[in-house]
Amino acid sequence: MAASLEITRPPNRISQWPLTCERTTVLSTFRFQAWSNPTRYGKERLALVVIETDGQLSRIRDLTVHDPRAAGEVVTETFDYDGGRQVTAYIPPDPPEAVVFAGDGQLISQWGGVLEAADVPSTMIVGIHRQADETLRLHEYSPGFDPERFAAHEEFFVGDVRRWARSRFGVALPTERTAVFGVSAGGELALAIGLRHPDVYGAVFCASPGGGYRPPGVMPGSIPRAYLVAGTLEPFFLENATRWAVALRDAGADVVMTERAGSHGAFWREEFPLMVAWAFGP
Repeated sequence: MAASLEITRPPNRISQWPLTCERTTVLSTFRFQAWSNPTRYGKERLALVVIETDGQLSRIRDLTVHDPRAAGEVVTETFDYDGGRQVTAYIPPDPPEAVVFAGDGQLISQWGGVLEAADVPSTMIVGIHRQADETLRLHEYSPGFDPERFAAHEEFFVGDVRRWARSRFGVALPTERTAVFGVSAGGELALAIGLRHPDVYGAVFCASPGGGYRPPGVMPGSIPRAYLVAGTLEPFFLENATRWAVALRDAGADVVMTERAGSHGAFWREEFPLMVAWAFGP
Protein backbone atom coordinates (compact mmCIF):
# COMPACT_ATOMS: atom_id res chain seq x y z
CA MET A 1 0.00 0.00 0.00
CA ALA A 2 1.44 3.38 -0.99
CA ALA A 3 0.52 6.77 0.42
CA SER A 4 1.75 10.34 0.30
CA LEU A 5 3.63 11.47 3.39
CA GLU A 6 5.21 14.78 4.32
CA ILE A 7 8.14 14.67 6.72
CA THR A 8 8.34 17.97 8.57
CA ARG A 9 10.77 17.16 11.39
CA PRO A 10 14.43 17.03 10.35
CA PRO A 11 16.18 13.95 11.79
CA ASN A 12 19.95 14.01 12.23
CA ARG A 13 20.05 17.77 11.59
CA ILE A 14 19.47 17.42 7.84
CA SER A 15 18.05 20.77 6.85
CA GLN A 16 16.24 20.34 3.53
CA TRP A 17 12.70 19.82 4.84
CA PRO A 18 9.85 19.20 4.41
CA LEU A 19 10.11 16.35 1.94
CA THR A 20 7.00 15.07 0.18
CA CYS A 21 7.50 11.34 -0.14
CA GLU A 22 5.92 8.12 -1.26
CA ARG A 23 5.68 5.54 1.50
CA THR A 24 5.98 1.82 0.95
CA THR A 25 5.82 -0.62 3.86
CA VAL A 26 8.19 -3.58 3.64
CA LEU A 27 7.87 -5.82 6.69
CA SER A 28 8.95 -3.58 9.58
CA THR A 29 10.74 -1.02 7.42
CA PHE A 30 9.39 2.19 5.91
CA ARG A 31 11.09 3.44 2.76
CA PHE A 32 10.69 7.10 1.88
CA GLN A 33 11.71 8.25 -1.59
CA ALA A 34 11.90 11.86 -2.70
CA TRP A 35 13.65 13.79 -5.45
CA SER A 36 16.20 16.27 -4.21
CA ASN A 37 17.49 19.30 -6.08
CA PRO A 38 19.83 18.67 -9.02
CA THR A 39 23.23 18.30 -7.38
CA ARG A 40 25.69 15.61 -8.27
CA TYR A 41 27.36 16.18 -11.63
CA GLY A 42 24.37 18.18 -12.86
CA LYS A 43 21.91 15.29 -12.53
CA GLU A 44 18.89 14.89 -10.31
CA ARG A 45 19.51 12.52 -7.42
CA LEU A 46 17.07 10.33 -5.54
CA ALA A 47 16.96 10.79 -1.79
CA LEU A 48 16.35 7.48 -0.04
CA VAL A 49 15.60 7.19 3.66
CA VAL A 50 15.14 3.85 5.37
CA ILE A 51 13.64 4.19 8.85
CA GLU A 52 13.43 1.11 11.04
CA THR A 53 10.29 0.87 13.12
CA ASP A 54 8.46 -1.22 15.66
CA GLY A 55 4.99 0.11 15.00
CA GLN A 56 6.18 3.71 15.01
CA LEU A 57 8.99 5.68 13.38
CA SER A 58 12.30 4.88 15.01
CA ARG A 59 15.79 5.51 13.65
CA ILE A 60 17.18 6.43 10.25
CA ARG A 61 19.21 3.67 8.67
CA ASP A 62 20.10 5.05 5.24
CA LEU A 63 19.91 8.59 3.99
CA THR A 64 20.78 10.39 0.78
CA VAL A 65 19.74 14.03 0.76
CA HIS A 66 20.93 17.34 -0.58
CA ASP A 67 22.10 19.71 2.15
CA PRO A 68 21.62 23.32 0.98
CA ARG A 69 24.41 24.51 3.28
CA ALA A 70 26.89 22.84 0.91
CA ALA A 71 26.74 22.30 -2.82
CA GLY A 72 27.47 18.58 -2.50
CA GLU A 73 25.52 15.71 -0.96
CA VAL A 74 25.81 13.89 2.35
CA VAL A 75 25.03 10.16 2.25
CA THR A 76 24.83 7.94 5.32
CA GLU A 77 24.55 4.16 5.26
CA THR A 78 24.55 1.57 8.05
CA PHE A 79 26.73 -1.54 7.73
CA ASP A 80 26.43 -4.85 9.56
CA TYR A 81 29.86 -4.41 11.15
CA ASP A 82 29.83 -4.44 14.96
CA GLY A 83 26.05 -4.65 15.20
CA GLY A 84 25.42 -1.68 12.91
CA ARG A 85 28.06 0.92 12.11
CA GLN A 86 27.29 4.01 10.06
CA VAL A 87 29.45 5.52 7.35
CA THR A 88 28.81 9.02 6.02
CA ALA A 89 30.16 10.23 2.69
CA TYR A 90 30.34 13.79 1.45
CA ILE A 91 29.96 13.84 -2.34
CA PRO A 92 31.30 17.06 -3.90
CA PRO A 93 29.32 18.83 -6.63
CA ASP A 94 32.01 18.12 -9.24
CA PRO A 95 33.52 14.70 -9.99
CA PRO A 96 36.00 13.97 -7.19
CA GLU A 97 39.67 14.31 -7.98
CA ALA A 98 40.67 13.02 -4.55
CA VAL A 99 39.16 11.03 -1.68
CA VAL A 100 39.82 11.21 2.06
CA PHE A 101 38.85 8.33 4.35
CA ALA A 102 38.48 9.33 7.99
CA GLY A 103 37.67 8.04 11.43
CA ASP A 104 35.25 9.99 13.65
CA GLY A 105 33.13 10.12 10.52
CA GLN A 106 30.09 11.81 12.02
CA LEU A 107 32.35 14.84 12.58
CA ILE A 108 34.70 14.99 9.61
CA SER A 109 32.15 14.08 6.94
CA GLN A 110 30.42 17.39 7.70
CA TRP A 111 33.47 19.42 6.64
CA GLY A 112 32.72 19.39 2.92
CA GLY A 113 31.64 23.02 3.02
CA VAL A 114 35.04 24.20 4.21
CA LEU A 115 36.65 22.42 1.24
CA GLU A 116 34.18 24.01 -1.17
CA ALA A 117 35.05 27.44 0.20
CA ALA A 118 38.77 26.84 -0.39
CA ASP A 119 40.67 26.63 -3.65
CA VAL A 120 41.31 22.89 -3.49
CA PRO A 121 40.62 19.99 -5.85
CA SER A 122 37.14 18.45 -5.68
CA THR A 123 37.41 16.00 -2.77
CA MET A 124 35.12 13.26 -1.52
CA ILE A 125 35.09 12.55 2.23
CA VAL A 126 34.22 9.07 3.50
CA GLY A 127 33.80 9.11 7.28
CA ILE A 128 33.49 5.93 9.33
CA HIS A 129 31.55 6.72 12.49
CA ARG A 130 33.23 6.17 15.83
CA GLN A 131 32.15 4.07 18.77
CA ALA A 132 30.13 6.00 21.34
CA ASP A 133 32.08 4.30 24.13
CA GLU A 134 35.45 6.07 24.39
CA THR A 135 37.31 2.97 25.56
CA LEU A 136 36.06 0.93 22.61
CA ARG A 137 36.92 3.83 20.31
CA LEU A 138 40.51 3.79 21.55
CA HIS A 139 40.68 0.01 21.09
CA GLU A 140 39.59 0.39 17.46
CA TYR A 141 41.85 3.36 16.74
CA SER A 142 45.11 2.46 18.48
CA PRO A 143 46.62 -0.98 17.72
CA GLY A 144 48.27 -1.57 21.09
CA PHE A 145 45.20 -1.90 23.33
CA ASP A 146 43.16 -4.71 21.75
CA PRO A 147 44.87 -6.04 18.61
CA GLU A 148 41.92 -8.25 17.66
CA ARG A 149 39.40 -5.42 17.78
CA PHE A 150 41.79 -3.09 15.97
CA ALA A 151 42.30 -5.66 13.21
CA ALA A 152 38.54 -6.13 12.74
CA HIS A 153 38.01 -2.38 12.44
CA GLU A 154 41.01 -2.09 10.13
CA GLU A 155 39.49 -4.67 7.77
CA PHE A 156 36.17 -2.81 7.83
CA PHE A 157 37.86 0.57 7.24
CA VAL A 158 40.29 -0.49 4.52
CA GLY A 159 38.25 -3.25 2.90
CA ASP A 160 34.48 -2.96 3.26
CA VAL A 161 34.20 0.82 3.22
CA ARG A 162 36.46 1.30 0.20
CA ARG A 163 34.53 -1.35 -1.73
CA TRP A 164 31.29 0.44 -0.82
CA ALA A 165 32.64 3.80 -2.03
CA ARG A 166 33.69 2.21 -5.30
CA SER A 167 30.41 0.36 -5.92
CA ARG A 168 28.01 3.03 -4.61
CA PHE A 169 29.65 6.13 -6.10
CA GLY A 170 32.02 4.78 -8.74
CA VAL A 171 34.99 6.34 -6.94
CA ALA A 172 38.22 4.34 -7.12
CA LEU A 173 41.11 6.78 -7.24
CA PRO A 174 44.81 5.89 -7.32
CA THR A 175 46.97 5.87 -4.21
CA GLU A 176 48.40 9.33 -4.86
CA ARG A 177 44.85 10.77 -4.81
CA THR A 178 43.78 8.95 -1.63
CA ALA A 179 44.39 10.01 1.98
CA VAL A 180 43.52 8.81 5.46
CA PHE A 181 42.63 11.43 8.09
CA GLY A 182 42.14 11.46 11.83
CA VAL A 183 41.98 13.80 14.80
CA SER A 184 43.02 13.06 18.39
CA ALA A 185 42.75 9.27 18.84
CA GLY A 186 41.68 9.20 15.21
CA GLY A 187 45.09 10.65 14.40
CA GLU A 188 46.60 7.47 15.79
CA LEU A 189 44.25 5.50 13.54
CA ALA A 190 45.32 7.51 10.48
CA LEU A 191 48.99 6.91 11.22
CA ALA A 192 48.50 3.20 11.89
CA ILE A 193 46.33 2.63 8.80
CA GLY A 194 48.65 4.69 6.60
CA LEU A 195 51.78 2.83 7.68
CA ARG A 196 50.08 -0.53 7.21
CA HIS A 197 48.59 0.27 3.80
CA PRO A 198 50.91 2.61 1.87
CA ASP A 199 49.69 0.96 -1.34
CA VAL A 200 46.18 2.32 -0.63
CA TYR A 201 46.75 5.70 1.05
CA GLY A 202 49.30 8.06 -0.44
CA ALA A 203 48.95 10.63 2.33
CA VAL A 204 48.24 10.70 6.05
CA PHE A 205 46.49 13.71 7.62
CA CYS A 206 46.96 13.69 11.39
CA ALA A 207 45.73 16.35 13.82
CA SER A 208 46.61 16.32 17.53
CA PRO A 209 47.34 12.57 17.82
CA GLY A 210 46.99 10.74 21.11
CA GLY A 211 49.91 8.94 22.72
CA GLY A 212 48.72 5.33 22.68
CA TYR A 213 50.36 4.54 19.35
CA ARG A 214 54.00 5.53 19.00
CA PRO A 215 56.48 5.23 16.13
CA PRO A 216 57.72 1.66 15.75
CA GLY A 217 61.39 0.88 16.23
CA VAL A 218 61.66 -0.16 12.58
CA MET A 219 59.62 1.77 10.05
CA PRO A 220 58.20 0.02 6.96
CA GLY A 221 60.10 0.43 3.74
CA SER A 222 57.31 2.40 2.06
CA ILE A 223 55.74 5.31 3.96
CA PRO A 224 53.00 7.70 2.79
CA ARG A 225 53.49 11.45 2.86
CA ALA A 226 52.30 12.93 6.15
CA TYR A 227 50.83 16.24 7.27
CA LEU A 228 50.73 16.65 11.06
CA VAL A 229 49.36 19.54 13.08
CA ALA A 230 48.92 20.26 16.78
CA GLY A 231 48.24 23.25 18.99
CA THR A 232 50.52 25.27 21.22
CA LEU A 233 47.91 25.05 24.00
CA GLU A 234 47.78 21.24 23.97
CA PRO A 235 51.36 20.28 24.91
CA PHE A 236 50.68 16.53 25.27
CA PHE A 237 49.30 16.27 21.73
CA LEU A 238 51.94 18.63 20.32
CA GLU A 239 54.63 16.38 21.76
CA ASN A 240 52.99 13.32 20.18
CA ALA A 241 52.73 14.99 16.78
CA THR A 242 56.33 16.19 16.93
CA ARG A 243 57.56 12.72 17.89
CA TRP A 244 55.84 11.27 14.84
CA ALA A 245 57.09 14.01 12.53
CA VAL A 246 60.70 13.40 13.58
CA ALA A 247 60.38 9.61 13.23
CA LEU A 248 58.75 9.81 9.81
CA ARG A 249 61.32 12.32 8.53
CA ASP A 250 64.16 10.13 9.83
CA ALA A 251 62.62 7.25 7.85
CA GLY A 252 62.73 9.34 4.67
CA ALA A 253 59.08 10.38 4.45
CA ASP A 254 57.83 13.69 3.05
CA VAL A 255 56.50 15.39 6.21
CA VAL A 256 54.82 18.68 7.10
CA MET A 257 54.62 19.51 10.80
CA THR A 258 52.60 22.60 11.73
CA GLU A 259 51.95 24.25 15.09
CA ARG A 260 48.80 26.32 15.54
CA ALA A 261 47.91 28.70 18.33
CA GLY A 262 45.02 26.86 19.92
CA SER A 263 43.77 24.07 22.13
CA HIS A 264 42.47 20.58 21.34
CA GLY A 265 40.04 20.72 18.43
CA ALA A 266 40.12 24.49 17.94
CA PHE A 267 41.82 24.48 14.54
CA TRP A 268 41.19 21.04 12.99
CA ARG A 269 38.40 22.04 10.62
CA GLU A 270 40.29 25.08 9.30
CA GLU A 271 43.44 22.99 8.79
CA PHE A 272 41.65 20.39 6.68
CA PRO A 273 41.66 22.34 3.36
CA LEU A 274 45.37 23.11 3.87
CA MET A 275 46.01 19.38 4.16
CA VAL A 276 44.01 18.67 1.02
CA ALA A 277 45.77 21.44 -0.93
CA TRP A 278 49.17 20.14 0.16
CA ALA A 279 48.43 16.53 -0.83
CA PHE A 280 46.32 17.00 -3.96
CA GLY A 281 46.95 20.51 -5.22
CA PRO A 282 48.98 21.41 -8.29
